[in-house]
Amino acid sequence: MARFGYFLASEEHAPGELVRQARLAEDAGFEALWISDHFHPWLDEQGQAPFAWSVIGAISQATSLPVGTAVTCPLVRTHPAIVAQAAATCAVLTGGRFTLGVGTGEFLNEHIVDSRWPPAAERMDMLEEAVALMRRLFTGTLVTHRGEHYRLDTARLYTVPGEPPPIHMSGFGTKAATLAGRIADGFICMMPDADLVKVFRDAGGEGKRVQGGLKACWAPDEAQARRTALRLWASDYLPGEANQLLPQPRQFRQLAQLVTEDMVAERVPCGPDPEVHARALRAYVDAGYEDVFVTQIGPEQDGFFDFYSREVLPRLRG
Repeated sequence: MARFGYFLASEEHAPGELVRQARLAEDAGFEALWISDHFHPWLDEQGQAPFAWSVIGAISQATSLPVGTAVTCPLVRTHPAIVAQAAATCAVLTGGRFTLGVGTGEFLNEHIVDSRWPPAAERMDMLEEAVALMRRLFTGTLVTHRGEHYRLDTARLYTVPGEPPPIHMSGFGTKAATLAGRIADGFICMMPDADLVKVFRDAGGEGKRVQGGLKACWAPDEAQARRTALRLWASDYLPGEANQLLPQPRQFRQLAQLVTEDMVAERVPCGPDPEVHARALRAYVDAGYEDVFVTQIGPEQDGFFDFYSREVLPRLRG
């Protein structure tokens, strides 16, 4: 049976509110948590970007739910050795309930320390090297590494869990899904794509977990929900590679003016109809995803959790 989780949007909420939402998610019957890992929000209107690792530490003491990053980029802004230390500590704090989600990142977050943004093929090579390096560090042994992209000198993690945290890789195309099947313990995709799941499985992902995520906007009025979704997340619906290449939230806002309310509503379940929401989550289950995470857009968090607890999750499990 599929597992349904809640996706904490660090772009929209302050740290204490994220911890509160984690508690609400557990009380509502969600079975796991994701949290986004960003230095900048996509749009200034979203308004937040706390350090995800500090929030995970607080969540580990506030709930008993598994938690993972969706996703961390261990390439430019943060060296893979530091990501490995953070992930190992989170795995210890959660008693083994932590999963490290990784991906090739966005210029929006990574440019703050290096104005050169490698092309996608190079970033995938960097990610492969980073994942292998982090796995070595998770063993708690002394590591010296002289790779194509990274250097490490006599580094050892002293705080490590009994079992290394799983590493799941995010991907949006066949090359990424193939790499995930080869190097990762699971696959993350933000669209219900059965073909990509098959690519992942055929590339070595058989028996590994596939996770997906989507945004929703509950409100008592559908029109209100559509307006909120457009205002806060129009950037999600820009075509092509814009999300990987733009460096500033203001530039996302400039392009987001091309996105219409109807374009957002095509992909975001909006309003108070539980079947609309349940159908959007079922699409991932039908495409072969074991875990489906949903995030509520906007400030109506309490109403969302009550709605999903009473109306949506029972439909999905029934």
